[in-house]
Amino acid sequence: MLALSPVATFAQRPLKVYISVDMEGITGVVSNEQLGPGAFEYERARQFMTGEALAAIQGARDAGATEIVVSDSHGNGQNLLIDQFPDDVTIVRSWPRPLMMMEGIDSSFAAAVFIGYHAGTANTRGVRAHTMSSATLTGVALNGRQVPEGGINAAIAGYFGVPVVMVSGDDAAVEEVQRFAAGMEGAVVKRAISFHSAATMTPKAAQGLIRARVKAGVENRARIAPFVLSGAVTADLSFKHYRVAEILTYLPIVSRVDAHTIRFVGRDILQVSRFMEFVNTYQSDLTP
Repeated sequence: MLALSPVATFAQRPLKVYISVDMEGITGVVSNEQLGPGAFEYERARQFMTGEALAAIQGARDAGATEIVVSDSHGNGQNLLIDQFPDDVTIVRSWPRPLMMMEGIDSSFAAAVFIGYHAGTANTRGVRAHTMSSATLTGVALNGRQVPEGGINAAIAGYFGVPVVMVSGDDAAVEEVQRFAAGMEGAVVKRAISFHSAATMTPKAAQGLIRARVKAGVENRARIAPFVLSGAVTADLSFKHYRVAEILTYLPIVSRVDAHTIRFVGRDILQVSRFMEFVNTYQSDLTP
């Protein structure tokens, strides 16, 4: 039996792509009327979100992807219509998750893609701009730099050496997330007018754009450097109300920066991710 050459062995390695999907940056989404169960247009928005995730999957496959993991990363984490997905795609649903919106990623992936992302809470522009929690947080900084969810998630991907190769959302979100990776592809599916208004593409047009940009991003992945935070990572979380910050500093691992801001120093971004998931998810009355 002939032994496979190194070139042949490399060619047979799976090309894995991780796709994290939020909803605020999806085509047509502008307000609470699309964002949660019971809202009059939520079921339609779920269709739009699912369509854009499927377009990203197809774009990754156009570029040679053989394995794909999709993370439902909005709200309750149960928005994507999973019966519409190809049988060989793995979907991460619901919460809590140690790696939050990036649960399931590891060093075996070749690229990460962000679909439906929004601008961060420190951004004065962007539809539904917030970071992690629009109800409680006014800012998240890593090593002194304000970051949107896309920055946090790019750092998690970067820990594993995985570049983020494409992001979709409104113009403010795409511009903001692209700062974390030179050469990252972007699909602007709507133009932010205000916090609750946008000039949007149609869903089909947006899906075509997303498919093309994901394909380009995955094909050019070797030219895009991962966003890496080496060593210990300092996370500053600022809350709208001071009481949360006060109570969290009862934990010996947390220090107080000011009346509304706490600081946690993790050995790496993965430990920081676990801490932030705890802060956003823990409730004293939790039951199974």
